Amino acid sequence: MSFKDVLEGAKPANYEEKALLCSWDEFHKVITSRRSVRLYDTTAVPEDVIRNAINAGLIAPTSSNLQQTEFYWVRSGEKKAQLIQACLNQPAAKTAQELVVVIARTNTWRRNAADVLAQLRTSGAPKSALKYYEKIVPLAYNNGPLGLFGLVKRLVFRLKGISAPTPREPKSFADIRVWAHKSAALAAENFMLAISAQDFDTCPMEGHDSARVKKILGLGCGAEVNMVIAVGRRAPGGVYGPRMRLPKERFAFEV
Repeated sequence: MSFKDVLEGAKPANYEEKALLCSWDEFHKVITSRRSVRLYDTTAVPEDVIRNAINAGLIAPTSSNLQQTEFYWVRSGEKKAQLIQACLNQPAAKTAQELVVVIARTNTWRRNAADVLAQLRTSGAPKSALKYYEKIVPLAYNNGPLGLFGLVKRLVFRLKGISAPTPREPKSFADIRVWAHKSAALAAENFMLAISAQDFDTCPMEGHDSARVKKILGLGCGAEVNMVIAVGRRAPGGVYGPRMRLPKERFAFEV
């Protein structure tokens, strides 16, 4: 059973979900108003604002629907003080009303795949979907003890790729980390846009001591800190300057 066999054999499920009508003008306001805010005033953030944003983050796209992102809303005063220190006491952390940590999980794919498969079996999903989680997911995401199976995959994928389009990753623990962080970043963006849509602000912070952040949250191996997000309402001077972008021609191409 190969990737190609499963994907080519996939048939549409007997399910239809119509897209909601959205306003470009309103969406554009949300994405352009989202700035990295470094200073916040003392306006409290209602609990529903954070909960709504977390829910928005949890419905972000996720590779193979393995849902490897976790949100930790740090509400304990003691833990929040520790987290501010772990974020190097930067102003965005010190003045934020709320702090949320986005975690990328590299070690939950087996559990989550089993849960997704169980739901698919009870929902009458097509055989191709079941085969994907029974055959393809274990092959794709398992690299074996000491990464030895990953080495085998690296060789097989390279040889197979000579004659046919072939997925090349993940074939190592490094690839699994990239895989997990991609989905976590998508979820984090959903979270931040949801905060903006509710008239509050955010700042994604990568300036932190990840080992200390994990210790504060009680996390061990398999959990990686994607980012810490400050939440609040911007204070005067909270945005340090106008948005600055380099020429679009350097980054956007039509081929």
